[in-house]
Amino acid sequence: MILRGDDASLFYEERGEGPDVVMLHPYPSDHGYWLPMAGYLESRFHLILPDLRGLGRSGTGEGTVTMAKLAGDLLRLCDELKIGRATFVGCSVGGYVLFEFWRRWRERVNALVLMDTRPGVDSDEGRAGRLKNAEDVLQKGPEWAIELMLPKLLSPVTMSSRLDIVQRARATMRLGTAAGLAAVQRGMAERADSTLTLSEIDVPVLVLGGEDDAPSPVSELEGMARGIRGAELKIVRRAGHFAAFEQPEEVGRLVRDFLERNGR
Repeated sequence: MILRGDDASLFYEERGEGPDVVMLHPYPSDHGYWLPMAGYLESRFHLILPDLRGLGRSGTGEGTVTMAKLAGDLLRLCDELKIGRATFVGCSVGGYVLFEFWRRWRERVNALVLMDTRPGVDSDEGRAGRLKNAEDVLQKGPEWAIELMLPKLLSPVTMSSRLDIVQRARATMRLGTAAGLAAVQRGMAERADSTLTLSEIDVPVLVLGGEDDAPSPVSELEGMARGIRGAELKIVRRAGHFAAFEQPEEVGRLVRDFLERNGR
Protein backbone atom coordinates (compact mmCIF):
# COMPACT_ATOMS: atom_id res chain seq x y z
CA MET A 1 0.00 0.00 0.00
CA ILE A 2 1.08 3.58 -0.61
CA LEU A 3 0.29 6.53 1.65
CA ARG A 4 0.58 9.64 -0.49
CA GLY A 5 1.99 12.86 0.91
CA ASP A 6 3.07 16.28 -0.32
CA ASP A 7 6.67 15.67 0.71
CA ALA A 8 7.19 11.90 0.50
CA SER A 9 4.99 8.89 -0.18
CA LEU A 10 5.23 5.98 2.25
CA PHE A 11 5.01 2.30 1.38
CA TYR A 12 3.60 -0.06 3.98
CA GLU A 13 2.32 -3.61 4.30
CA GLU A 14 -0.39 -4.97 6.60
CA ARG A 15 -0.48 -8.56 7.84
CA GLY A 16 -2.75 -10.43 10.23
CA GLU A 17 -5.66 -9.40 12.43
CA GLY A 18 -5.94 -8.36 16.06
CA PRO A 19 -4.48 -5.56 18.20
CA ASP A 20 -2.35 -3.09 16.24
CA VAL A 21 1.43 -3.49 16.25
CA VAL A 22 3.52 -1.03 14.20
CA MET A 23 7.04 -2.25 13.40
CA LEU A 24 9.90 0.04 12.33
CA HIS A 25 12.85 -1.64 10.63
CA PRO A 26 16.58 -0.84 10.94
CA TYR A 27 18.84 1.04 8.53
CA PRO A 28 19.51 0.26 5.69
CA SER A 29 16.80 -2.41 5.35
CA ASP A 30 13.15 -2.10 4.42
CA HIS A 31 10.02 -3.69 5.92
CA GLY A 32 11.20 -7.06 4.60
CA TYR A 33 13.46 -7.18 7.65
CA TRP A 34 10.43 -8.27 9.70
CA LEU A 35 9.07 -10.95 7.39
CA PRO A 36 11.06 -13.92 8.80
CA MET A 37 9.48 -13.37 12.24
CA ALA A 38 6.10 -11.98 11.13
CA GLY A 39 4.59 -15.47 11.01
CA TYR A 40 5.01 -15.80 14.76
CA LEU A 41 2.87 -12.70 15.34
CA GLU A 42 0.36 -12.26 12.54
CA SER A 43 -1.97 -15.03 13.72
CA ARG A 44 -2.84 -12.93 16.79
CA PHE A 45 -1.94 -9.33 15.87
CA HIS A 46 -2.47 -6.78 13.11
CA LEU A 47 1.02 -5.89 11.91
CA ILE A 48 1.73 -2.61 10.13
CA LEU A 49 5.12 -2.70 8.41
CA PRO A 50 6.15 0.60 6.79
CA ASP A 51 9.28 1.34 4.82
CA LEU A 52 10.84 4.30 6.58
CA ARG A 53 11.23 7.50 4.58
CA GLY A 54 14.39 7.28 2.45
CA LEU A 55 14.48 3.47 2.51
CA GLY A 56 12.78 0.66 0.62
CA ARG A 57 9.89 1.79 -1.55
CA SER A 58 9.19 4.98 0.42
CA GLY A 59 10.18 8.38 -0.89
CA THR A 60 12.92 10.52 0.62
CA GLY A 61 11.51 14.00 0.32
CA GLU A 62 13.64 17.11 0.49
CA GLY A 63 16.69 17.45 2.70
CA THR A 64 17.79 15.41 5.69
CA VAL A 65 15.58 12.59 6.93
CA THR A 66 15.35 13.72 10.54
CA MET A 67 13.83 11.74 13.39
CA ALA A 68 11.13 14.43 13.59
CA LYS A 69 10.14 13.76 9.97
CA LEU A 70 10.08 10.01 10.57
CA ALA A 71 7.97 10.43 13.72
CA GLY A 72 5.59 12.66 11.77
CA ASP A 73 5.32 10.00 9.06
CA LEU A 74 4.45 7.47 11.75
CA LEU A 75 1.67 9.67 13.10
CA ARG A 76 0.33 10.25 9.59
CA LEU A 77 0.26 6.50 8.95
CA CYS A 78 -1.56 5.79 12.21
CA ASP A 79 -4.09 8.50 11.46
CA GLU A 80 -4.64 7.13 7.94
CA LEU A 81 -5.30 3.65 9.34
CA LYS A 82 -7.44 5.05 12.17
CA ILE A 83 -5.15 3.62 14.84
CA GLY A 84 -5.66 5.52 18.07
CA ARG A 85 -3.20 3.59 20.25
CA ALA A 86 -0.80 0.85 19.27
CA THR A 87 2.19 -1.13 20.41
CA PHE A 88 5.31 0.02 18.57
CA VAL A 89 8.39 -2.07 17.78
CA GLY A 90 11.53 -0.25 16.67
CA CYS A 91 14.90 -1.70 15.69
CA SER A 92 18.00 0.53 15.50
CA VAL A 93 16.89 3.74 13.74
CA GLY A 94 13.34 2.52 14.37
CA GLY A 95 14.09 2.89 18.07
CA TYR A 96 15.41 6.42 17.56
CA VAL A 97 12.13 7.27 15.84
CA LEU A 98 10.11 5.84 18.73
CA PHE A 99 11.95 8.00 21.28
CA GLU A 100 11.01 11.05 19.20
CA PHE A 101 7.44 9.79 18.75
CA TRP A 102 7.11 9.26 22.50
CA ARG A 103 8.19 12.82 23.26
CA ARG A 104 5.58 14.20 20.86
CA TRP A 105 2.63 11.77 20.93
CA ARG A 106 3.00 9.46 23.91
CA GLU A 107 -0.78 9.21 24.26
CA ARG A 108 -0.75 7.05 21.11
CA VAL A 109 1.59 4.45 22.65
CA ASN A 110 0.27 1.35 24.38
CA ALA A 111 3.62 -0.45 24.81
CA LEU A 112 7.11 -0.42 23.28
CA VAL A 113 9.64 -2.96 22.05
CA LEU A 114 13.06 -1.32 21.72
CA MET A 115 15.29 -3.65 19.75
CA ASP A 116 19.03 -3.32 19.03
CA THR A 117 18.94 0.44 19.60
CA ARG A 118 20.29 2.95 22.11
CA PRO A 119 19.14 6.25 23.59
CA GLY A 120 22.40 8.21 23.43
CA VAL A 121 23.80 10.24 20.57
CA ASP A 122 26.89 9.36 18.56
CA SER A 123 30.31 10.36 19.76
CA ASP A 124 31.99 13.16 17.80
CA GLU A 125 33.92 10.47 15.94
CA GLY A 126 30.78 8.45 15.28
CA ARG A 127 28.88 11.49 14.02
CA ALA A 128 31.76 12.43 11.71
CA GLY A 129 31.79 8.86 10.42
CA ARG A 130 28.07 9.01 9.59
CA LEU A 131 28.45 12.28 7.71
CA LYS A 132 31.43 10.92 5.78
CA ASN A 133 29.47 7.78 4.96
CA ALA A 134 26.65 9.96 3.63
CA GLU A 135 29.08 11.72 1.28
CA ASP A 136 30.77 8.47 0.26
CA VAL A 137 27.54 6.66 -0.58
CA LEU A 138 26.60 9.47 -2.97
CA GLN A 139 29.88 8.89 -4.80
CA LYS A 140 30.24 5.11 -4.52
CA GLY A 141 26.64 3.97 -4.53
CA PRO A 142 24.36 1.95 -2.26
CA GLU A 143 25.97 -1.44 -2.99
CA TRP A 144 29.24 -0.14 -1.58
CA ALA A 145 27.46 1.03 1.58
CA ILE A 146 25.63 -2.27 2.03
CA GLU A 147 28.76 -4.39 1.75
CA LEU A 148 30.56 -2.08 4.16
CA MET A 149 27.81 -2.39 6.76
CA LEU A 150 26.91 -6.08 6.62
CA PRO A 151 29.71 -7.27 8.94
CA LYS A 152 28.60 -4.66 11.50
CA LEU A 153 24.95 -5.70 11.30
CA LEU A 154 25.25 -9.50 11.48
CA SER A 155 26.97 -11.65 14.07
CA PRO A 156 30.37 -13.19 13.17
CA VAL A 157 28.87 -16.68 13.13
CA THR A 158 26.19 -15.56 10.67
CA MET A 159 28.74 -13.91 8.39
CA SER A 160 30.97 -16.99 8.36
CA SER A 161 28.55 -19.91 8.30
CA ARG A 162 25.00 -18.75 7.46
CA LEU A 163 25.46 -17.36 3.98
CA ASP A 164 21.77 -17.83 3.18
CA ILE A 165 20.91 -15.37 5.95
CA VAL A 166 23.55 -12.95 4.67
CA GLN A 167 21.97 -13.09 1.22
CA ARG A 168 18.47 -12.56 2.57
CA ALA A 169 19.60 -9.63 4.71
CA ARG A 170 21.26 -8.09 1.68
CA ALA A 171 18.00 -8.48 -0.25
CA THR A 172 16.14 -6.30 2.30
CA MET A 173 18.50 -3.45 1.40
CA ARG A 174 18.45 -3.74 -2.39
CA LEU A 175 15.90 -0.95 -2.98
CA GLY A 176 17.90 1.67 -1.11
CA THR A 177 19.07 4.63 -3.20
CA ALA A 178 22.24 6.61 -2.63
CA ALA A 179 20.22 9.76 -1.93
CA GLY A 180 17.94 7.97 0.54
CA LEU A 181 20.76 6.27 2.43
CA ALA A 182 22.70 9.52 2.68
CA ALA A 183 19.65 11.47 3.91
CA VAL A 184 18.93 8.91 6.65
CA GLN A 185 22.56 8.80 7.76
CA ARG A 186 22.52 12.58 8.15
CA GLY A 187 19.31 12.36 10.14
CA MET A 188 20.77 9.80 12.52
CA ALA A 189 23.83 11.99 12.99
CA GLU A 190 21.54 14.88 14.04
CA ARG A 191 19.26 12.91 16.37
CA ALA A 192 18.52 14.18 19.86
CA ASP A 193 19.87 12.55 23.02
CA SER A 194 17.07 10.41 24.44
CA THR A 195 18.79 9.37 27.66
CA LEU A 196 16.61 11.61 29.82
CA THR A 197 13.52 10.40 27.98
CA LEU A 198 13.94 6.91 29.44
CA SER A 199 12.73 7.90 32.90
CA GLU A 200 9.57 9.42 31.37
CA ILE A 201 8.43 6.21 29.69
CA ASP A 202 5.58 4.76 31.73
CA VAL A 203 4.18 2.05 29.46
CA PRO A 204 5.33 -1.61 29.33
CA VAL A 205 8.68 -1.93 27.56
CA LEU A 206 10.70 -4.85 26.23
CA VAL A 207 14.37 -4.15 25.51
CA LEU A 208 15.80 -6.82 23.25
CA GLY A 209 19.01 -7.31 21.31
CA GLY A 210 21.68 -9.66 20.05
CA GLU A 211 24.62 -10.71 22.19
CA ASP A 212 26.99 -9.85 19.32
CA ASP A 213 25.46 -6.48 18.48
CA ALA A 214 28.35 -4.11 17.78
CA PRO A 215 26.44 -0.82 17.15
CA SER A 216 24.20 -1.35 20.22
CA PRO A 217 26.21 -3.59 22.55
CA VAL A 218 24.73 -5.51 25.48
CA SER A 219 26.04 -2.91 27.94
CA GLU A 220 23.96 -0.24 26.15
CA LEU A 221 20.87 -2.46 26.18
CA GLU A 222 21.32 -3.17 29.89
CA GLY A 223 21.68 0.54 30.65
CA MET A 224 18.59 1.38 28.62
CA ALA A 225 16.55 -1.26 30.43
CA ARG A 226 17.71 0.06 33.81
CA GLY A 227 16.67 3.57 32.81
CA ILE A 228 13.06 2.59 32.06
CA ARG A 229 11.01 1.68 35.10
CA GLY A 230 9.84 -1.94 34.92
CA ALA A 231 11.42 -2.67 31.52
CA GLU A 232 12.10 -6.27 30.58
CA LEU A 233 15.47 -7.21 29.06
CA LYS A 234 16.11 -10.14 26.72
CA ILE A 235 19.44 -10.91 25.05
CA VAL A 236 19.45 -13.26 22.05
CA ARG A 237 22.35 -15.63 21.50
CA ARG A 238 24.15 -16.03 18.18
CA ALA A 239 22.73 -12.74 16.89
CA GLY A 240 24.04 -9.28 16.14
CA HIS A 241 22.38 -5.96 15.31
CA PHE A 242 19.90 -7.79 13.06
CA ALA A 243 18.77 -10.13 15.84
CA ALA A 244 15.18 -10.48 14.57
CA PHE A 245 16.47 -11.49 11.15
CA GLU A 246 19.17 -13.85 12.39
CA GLN A 247 17.05 -15.58 15.05
CA PRO A 248 13.43 -14.99 13.96
CA GLU A 249 11.98 -17.93 15.88
CA GLU A 250 13.51 -16.89 19.20
CA VAL A 251 12.80 -13.18 18.75
CA GLY A 252 9.30 -13.94 17.50
CA ARG A 253 8.63 -16.02 20.60
CA LEU A 254 9.94 -13.32 22.95
CA VAL A 255 8.01 -10.51 21.26
CA ARG A 256 4.82 -12.56 21.03
CA ASP A 257 5.01 -13.37 24.75
CA PHE A 258 5.43 -9.66 25.55
CA LEU A 259 2.58 -8.67 23.24
CA GLU A 260 0.24 -11.29 24.69
CA ARG A 261 0.80 -9.79 28.13
CA ASN A 262 0.99 -6.09 27.22
CA GLY A 263 -0.17 -5.44 23.66
CA ARG A 264 -3.90 -6.09 23.94
